[in-house]
Amino acid sequence: MGIIIGLIIALTCMLGGFAAIGGKISVLIQPWEFVIILGSAFGIFITSNPFSLIKDTAQAIVEALKEDVPQQKHYLSILGLLYVMMREMRSKPHSEVENHIDNPYDSPIFQSYPAVLHDYLITHFICDYCRLVIIGNARSFEIEALMDEEIRTIFNDSLKPCKAIQAVADALPALGIIAAILGVIKVMGALNEEPEVLGHLIGAALVGTFAGIFFSYSVFSPIAIKIRSIKSTKTQMYTIIKQTLLAYMNGATPQIALEYGRKTISAKNRPSIDIVEQEAMTSQSADTMKNGLKL
Repeated sequence: MGIIIGLIIALTCMLGGFAAIGGKISVLIQPWEFVIILGSAFGIFITSNPFSLIKDTAQAIVEALKEDVPQQKHYLSILGLLYVMMREMRSKPHSEVENHIDNPYDSPIFQSYPAVLHDYLITHFICDYCRLVIIGNARSFEIEALMDEEIRTIFNDSLKPCKAIQAVADALPALGIIAAILGVIKVMGALNEEPEVLGHLIGAALVGTFAGIFFSYSVFSPIAIKIRSIKSTKTQMYTIIKQTLLAYMNGATPQIALEYGRKTISAKNRPSIDIVEQEAMTSQSADTMKNGLKL
């Protein structure tokens, strides 16, 4: 929504200012100039990227328009799930814990946290490192190095749509010049026309340069920046998991380990320690009730 509001403000100020100084808005309505610029940009985008990245880019644009960033409830779901899993690893046989991490989509623990289970990468990130924890052969600093490397890879992969859109944004001013040159070629073929007609043709040609610069710096670049911001925020979820599990591996109790994870959340969305404890107690009560039903 922020992108749409910002674009409306930019267009209103630009067109309003142009009209205020005596410009005619109708001169800027050159649909074929826009077809040349945006059509060429789309063709370049299709040519330079695999289909999987094109699909990811479309999804990233939708996320940017919706401002789909993690909220406090998402962080609480992560911490709640980690708390239950740490309690399971601490009190249950390894074979029983492995049933949850080998089949998370059939696990009642994971099913209690649909917001986490919905994210394939985060779900398997938790399962993979819980498995390494219960194996017990790897040392915490080795796990930390492996986590850092995987988080870096995930973040770099998530930025590919941003880079693809930024590449198009960088090409748009040049495509605007191409559209303007084509307009000038049209003008050169009409030199025998009246000056009024020539003036209109020259103005239409210059719209191409304007459109290329506008779409580059006012549309595509801001979208790329927004995508990068959203992906960076989402990657923070992995850091929460990392710090929580590392604290647990180094001997912290599940309650204390949650505090390590909570501290990595940005201050704006960080839940208070009381809220996290309440979430942990709710998870503990639900787990106890399930065990009671099994008995």
